Amino acid sequence: MSNINDIAKLAGVAKSTVSRYLNGGSVSEKTRLKIDAVVKETGYQPNQFAQSLKRKRTNMIGVVIPRLNSYASNETLIGIESVMREINYQILIANTNLDTKREIEALKTFETSKIDGIILLATIITPELLACIKKIKVPVMIVGQNHPNLYTVIQNDYEAAKMLGAYFKTHQKDNLAYIGVSETDEAVGVNRKHGVIDGYEYPLDIYETTFSLNDAYQLGLKVLNEKDYNGIICATDNIALGILKAAHELKINVPKTLSIAGFGGYETTSIVSPQVTTMKYDYIATGEVAARALLKRINDEEIPQIHVMPFTLEEKESVDIIRDAT
Repeated sequence: MSNINDIAKLAGVAKSTVSRYLNGGSVSEKTRLKIDAVVKETGYQPNQFAQSLKRKRTNMIGVVIPRLNSYASNETLIGIESVMREINYQILIANTNLDTKREIEALKTFETSKIDGIILLATIITPELLACIKKIKVPVMIVGQNHPNLYTVIQNDYEAAKMLGAYFKTHQKDNLAYIGVSETDEAVGVNRKHGVIDGYEYPLDIYETTFSLNDAYQLGLKVLNEKDYNGIICATDNIALGILKAAHELKINVPKTLSIAGFGGYETTSIVSPQVTTMKYDYIATGEVAARALLKRINDEEIPQIHVMPFTLEEKESVDIIRDAT
């Protein structure tokens, strides 16, 4: 049976490097891949109980998610799990159902469970939540919302929204509406709305709904019955799908009569007809970045206060693009 000395010799690295790898510490990608290969080849399994005693750790982290039926949350969890699985960490999951009080309860419960760290997919950074994070004695990484006093991984919502607003402006979509969510959610409710406004630069009507596809559909029926919009930008792909459903029911042609776009890059935007144009976020990569950042904090390593994730515009079929004939 192989031990840590054997792994170090076979990988051609120092024993301390293997130890750092096993404990989730910082090693180069090249070194990590070499050790990965040796570990898989030898079937080496570290003694987790001994490791926990030595490091006073449980090899568990807690992840607090806002909704079980969220594509973004599920993809982020996949990214977190893939990183944690590499180093034999277990994940405990708490679903808050968009309840900020339950977020605080989950943080306190995880702390008493002696986990090593927490990743919080936050809905709103309230003063009460901030106080709780500062009080508990385990490192916390926030995903989705930004705060100057916390370690965060966020999407570049304002710049993505500004690009989408400019995209509609470029393709001469006058008579435009924006459907967002409550401004209590700074990332989705504030940053995306202001980004669209600044990118589009012309007046546009603004409506508010929830994250629910059905609520967006009901709003869409009302709005599209009352006004003849040429384009609607939606704060999420779920909202965009609700508006698309309403347009189909009202026999409004998408995209010839009405162009629709959203945010997120959900898989469902590619299985409807027409496929929905979207600002795509890589949520799996977001989870991976959050997990690696949390591991560094657990190991008392320095990390940036904020990680900003990239985005891409996925042009599909739901926007009637005006091409330059020249």
